[in-house]
Amino acid sequence: GSGGKTDMERIGIFSEVGYTTIGDKYPKVHAMPFNEAAYKGKHMLPGGSKTRSALQAGYFDNQFKRIMEKEAYTDPIKLRRQHRLKEGKKNIGKAFLPNNGEKLPCGLGNHYGTFSGTIGAFSPVSRPRKPYTAPGRNFTTNPAKKGTGYGYVNVILGKYHEHAVEAYDRAKEARWKEQQAHKGTLKGGPFKLNLHPQTYFDYNPYRSDRGPGPAKKGSGKLPAVKPFKPSSPPKKIGGSKAGTFDPYPSHSNDPYVIKQKKAATTNKDGKLFHPSQGMKSRPTDSIMSQNVMKSVHRDNYKSIRSVMAY
Repeated sequence: GSGGKTDMERIGIFSEVGYTTIGDKYPKVHAMPFNEAAYKGKHMLPGGSKTRSALQAGYFDNQFKRIMEKEAYTDPIKLRRQHRLKEGKKNIGKAFLPNNGEKLPCGLGNHYGTFSGTIGAFSPVSRPRKPYTAPGRNFTTNPAKKGTGYGYVNVILGKYHEHAVEAYDRAKEARWKEQQAHKGTLKGGPFKLNLHPQTYFDYNPYRSDRGPGPAKKGSGKLPAVKPFKPSSPPKKIGGSKAGTFDPYPSHSNDPYVIKQKKAATTNKDGKLFHPSQGMKSRPTDSIMSQNVMKSVHRDNYKSIRSVMAY
């Protein structure tokens, strides 16, 4: 109310200070209403909603207004004509008219029908030069030797190499002599050390540690070869050896002789010695069956399962 603190002075206090008043009413500052036309008289009638169309009735204004008033109107056809007339004034003489038809060349290097005509830089005529003079011949002290040098003797500058006769296999014979001289200095056979690791079973069961030994000396004559003559007619095996090449061999002396039995050993008393027999095994039960005694009776014979062992 009037006489109190302003709003800026009352900011930040907890409570408003009480006012002392006589109880009069709040006076009216504005005697006249603010907008009397808002509730008196006629209001604005828009006349309903209008849909936008190509007509001017759908807009607020009665006629179309341009953005810029009195804007100049540009005619592109008129500007194009003016530009053509302006460029045409630059022509000095008459309009250019081409000649009657184009002229075609009749070959390469022909200048017929061109504006400039013949160009001297493109002429194939060579430039004038001094005449060619061949260089003189080299002077020689001796007359040249005939021949090309390949297959001819005494043609090169130096002396010809003298041919030394040498054996064909000279290098092979030299190596053989050196090998024989080396073998002559050796004593005994080659040293073999049998300490290298070997497998328990040899990969070659027919291998022998012994050498082949000295060769047997024979007469050197081969036995006479008798021609094979088949039997005619062939013989059939009828339970005997009649169908074989050789007759049935006679029974030779058997090298295997039956060994004689050793005399029985006796002790001091003259009795035969019988060695003591070893421990004999007997059937024993398992550990579980020894500790657990199972029995089948009338109370549990249905619950016990019997398994047949195969």
